[in-house]
Amino acid sequence: MTFSLIAHCRRTGQFAVSVASSSPAVAARCAYVRAGLGAATTQNVTDPRLGPALLAALSQGLDAAAALAQVRAAATFAEYRQLTVLDSSGRAAAWSGAKTLGVYAEAVGDGAVAAGNLLANPGVPAAVLAAFRAADPAAELGARMVTAMQAGLAAGGEAGSLRSAGLLVAEREAWPLADLRVDWHDEPLSELSRFWEIWAPQMRDYVTRALNPAAAPSYGVPGDE
Repeated sequence: MTFSLIAHCRRTGQFAVSVASSSPAVAARCAYVRAGLGAATTQNVTDPRLGPALLAALSQGLDAAAALAQVRAAATFAEYRQLTVLDSSGRAAAWSGAKTLGVYAEAVGDGAVAAGNLLANPGVPAAVLAAFRAADPAAELGARMVTAMQAGLAAGGEAGSLRSAGLLVAEREAWPLADLRVDWHDEPLSELSRFWEIWAPQMRDYVTRALNPAAAPSYGVPGDE
């Protein structure tokens, strides 16, 4: 019921996760990212404990493949899970258990990995990854993520209708640079793209407001949260 992409931008050091599903509020359960460390997804009969476990394994100094192996070995009902992980060097790993639902596939590349289950066809993750790799590396990572996910939808997407989507981007701070969610919508990836267009021009202003409010360009303007 889900397809996803995790990626690293070598230019900015950012890590990002984007995910879409026929289930509601998918990003709340499936997407995990930590600045300077990496990103992970846990999907398919989702166990939300496994995303943080993958990041914890990376924090121990394990690379993506070793982190995935450690989490798989310790997980309960691992055969139901589908996992992806990306480490600080951009190395990626993915795994789908034997009881992953429907048509499922993964596509692993340097600095990015896509995966999905209950797909319309097994080529969807490869289409997501190819679109990400074809995008302009000078563009914001969040924009490239959204474009790649839309390519996955154009390639068939899920076997059913999408209802939710999300995007997480981490840069240098402990909190995400972007944390956008569409929890229930008829066209969640289009809505996510719209949210990104609203958020992107101002996202770094919110970092400035946190770190040095006196330097924030619109600090004190009515309507600032």
